[in-house]
Amino acid sequence: MTTSNATQHETEFANSNLEILFSKQTIQEKVAEMGRMITADYAGKELVLVGVLKGSCVFMADLMREIDLPLTIDFMSVSSYKDGTTSSGDVEIIKDLSNPIRDKHVLIVEDIVDTGLTLTRLEEILGSRGAASIRLATFLDKPEPRIKKELEVHYTGFQIPNKFVVGYGLDAAGRYRNLPFIAVVKDPSAA
Repeated sequence: MTTSNATQHETEFANSNLEILFSKQTIQEKVAEMGRMITADYAGKELVLVGVLKGSCVFMADLMREIDLPLTIDFMSVSSYKDGTTSSGDVEIIKDLSNPIRDKHVLIVEDIVDTGLTLTRLEEILGSRGAASIRLATFLDKPEPRIKKELEVHYTGFQIPNKFVVGYGLDAAGRYRNLPFIAVVKDPSAA
């Protein structure tokens, strides 16, 4: 048997470079709570969830199963990171919505809000398309680097410090999206 060999190798879920910030159970409880709030707030209305790819996909999948309303989903992929590390606020649409949102209640679903530049611009773009209302739900809110202080986040899972986090859809160069928890990366250079 190769049990000793298996213990020599770390698994992705037990990576020593990660410090768990929010467990799978804590996340499930918070998403259920958010779903109840959204259900109450949008009672009697049809809702369109717009997921911002790629990071929001895990959160959005769980959140929509906690919202007891008629709803549809759509996705956008946008980029504001021209140099790959800092947001410029100049949003380039990589993948646009598949369906019109005129006269519909839109809830933008995001994995994490930090500077607020991209989401402020995204709200402007979607607002120009005639939505009945636009609100924002984010799994994580990192207010410390916030540049757009006027950005209103209507539904927040957790507020976090200005640290590099991964898991539950958030990545480091495409890795770690599959983690069932949120973790702080201890040494980002080794991520």
